[in-house]
Amino acid sequence: MSEAAIAKKETLVEEAAAKFSAASSVVIVDYRGLTVEEVTNLRKQLRDANVEMKVIKNSILSRAAKKAGLEGLDEVFTGPTAVAFSNEDVVAPAKIIDEFAKDAKALEIKGGVIEGKVSSIEEITALAKLPSRDGLLSMLLSVLQAPVRNVAYAVKAVADKQEEVA
Repeated sequence: MSEAAIAKKETLVEEAAAKFSAASSVVIVDYRGLTVEEVTNLRKQLRDANVEMKVIKNSILSRAAKKAGLEGLDEVFTGPTAVAFSNEDVVAPAKIIDEFAKDAKALEIKGGVIEGKVSSIEEITALAKLPSRDGLLSMLLSVLQAPVRNVAYAVKAVADKQEEVA
């Protein structure tokens, strides 16, 4: 193998390792059996959520995972492999891919990485069932507003009672 080819592969390994290290979550899928239209649609949905999906050779992924300190991913790097990297939202790639897989039976989640920890298929699907970041924030906001709202109702009830007496 020529030195140029080796250097190019080493660059690809470095780039993939950097993506693994920087990502808040990574979902690894087998896309065998998807049509071009389905893959394009999936990529668009992921891109809209700021998730990058790449098809990378298994040998490069394996070396990159080792370089990023992620052990235990070798068994998922078999067959056609696509990887979705998210640097912002931990839930987004798992949620989008899980939803997409309900319609496209050919798409299969093989594993992933959540916050730097190698995760199983079960952990990825459990993550997909969580509400999105915006949904979690709105739930938190409603929990924080509830006591204030209850105090406001109590004050209004006392004021209404005072008006009835007067």
